[in-house]
Amino acid sequence: MNKGHGAMGARRQFLWQMGAGFTGLAMTGLLEEDGFFGGRARAANVLPGGLEHPLEERAPHRRGPAKACIFLFMYGGPSQMDLFDYKPELQRRHGQTIDVEQRRRDVKPGKLLGSRRVFRRHGRSGLWISDALPHLSRHADKLAVIKSLYADSFAHGSAMLQLNSGRIQQGWPSMGSWLAYGLGSPSRNLPGYVVMLDPRGGPISGAANWSAGFMPAAYQGTVFRSAGQPLLNLDPGPGHTPAMQRDLIDAANQINAEHAAAHPGHTELQARIASYELAFQLQREAPEALDLSRESARTLEMYGINEGRPGDHPLALGPAPFGRQCLIARRLVERGVRFIQIYHGGGHQQQNWDAHFGVEENLRIHCPEIDRPISALLQDLEQRGLLDSTVVVWGGEFGRQAISQGDKDGRDHNPLGFTYWMAGGGARGGTSHGETDDIGQAAVQDRHHIRDLHATLLHLMGLDPSRLTYFYGGLDQKLTGVVEPEVIHALVGA
Repeated sequence: MNKGHGAMGARRQFLWQMGAGFTGLAMTGLLEEDGFFGGRARAANVLPGGLEHPLEERAPHRRGPAKACIFLFMYGGPSQMDLFDYKPELQRRHGQTIDVEQRRRDVKPGKLLGSRRVFRRHGRSGLWISDALPHLSRHADKLAVIKSLYADSFAHGSAMLQLNSGRIQQGWPSMGSWLAYGLGSPSRNLPGYVVMLDPRGGPISGAANWSAGFMPAAYQGTVFRSAGQPLLNLDPGPGHTPAMQRDLIDAANQINAEHAAAHPGHTELQARIASYELAFQLQREAPEALDLSRESARTLEMYGINEGRPGDHPLALGPAPFGRQCLIARRLVERGVRFIQIYHGGGHQQQNWDAHFGVEENLRIHCPEIDRPISALLQDLEQRGLLDSTVVVWGGEFGRQAISQGDKDGRDHNPLGFTYWMAGGGARGGTSHGETDDIGQAAVQDRHHIRDLHATLLHLMGLDPSRLTYFYGGLDQKLTGVVEPEVIHALVGA
């Protein structure tokens, strides 16, 4: 440790020696029943020294219908023309050769690949959904589908960053961070922004996808594991009682608060103090939030949590892992968590939605993993009166090509036209907006850059995308960037 940083170095040395890191602050199990901390311990809205809590709940710009968001991110890029974007012309022209942009400004000939999925209209709205998602099809009238999104990158890493942060490079705050900054969090005992990853691995561009970027660290996503210990390195040191940990945190926070008072405008210390308080609260709240033993057998069955792995493909996990995460997401929304992002798909190639080596095989692996859980999530939220105030968003970093790749009928990356849907939280259910061309390759009607998707999500949460700014680098930065975004009003309820 470098001791040459004056008061900052002395404070860090003190915290190190006192064991006040994240591990040292944690406690195991539930707090004792004798009311050690006056019952349910809660962190104060005002931090020591009179500092404002970074996640203090704030009023939106306008009264938006959504109070929380569950973002279901399909890592790898799901194939729009095999799921939601029905293209009879693609079927008729299967096997024909056309010239198509296969990478940025790289136009080459390729053979059209028709979908093997069977499409039908569903619900009163008559939305087209393929037979790959039979359970989700029952909720067609809840879905607000946009088929004409486009983005800027053909590469997974940068495309994911753009979908999550509005930029193709690292260092910018993610959507969850913007919502935490703009609205704060109703909960003081759980993070305002939670991320859950696929058991097969995380996204290729890593933690930058849930980073707070240039904002204080209090706004970054907290990764929860959906089984076992929810957060790693959260056990207390041997012999640490809850009272000892409380005294230790109070002492550390008081030192930080005194330093912050002498250095106004340095928000990093507020975030540090808030993180100590949150670490303490998480020992009680996180295990309880992830404890599914309190759910009914019917609920567990609805989400597919008790199903074993299927035997028809070695990479298939079945619905249990994603179902567990979707059920946890519902429980987190009930407990005041503002933004939950679940990544489905991990690792490489057929372990996620990256269908280079066979789109049919890819769909057989992944659609059964998400179909029942998402259907259950929408039904569960609705039954509990939470769907009207929770917007569920589904999609990946881009879509797929209309042409065949390789000898196993794969599909390559395609940001020129792809599909997203939203449900609940003020989204206009039973809506289909925008169109790709006749083969599903590129958005041609009511085209919307993903900045418009971000603007629409902010709008549903009661935030004005032009007014939600953070001053950095001499500019008022925005999630939607410098180009004026358009809220997609066709997807928004009256």
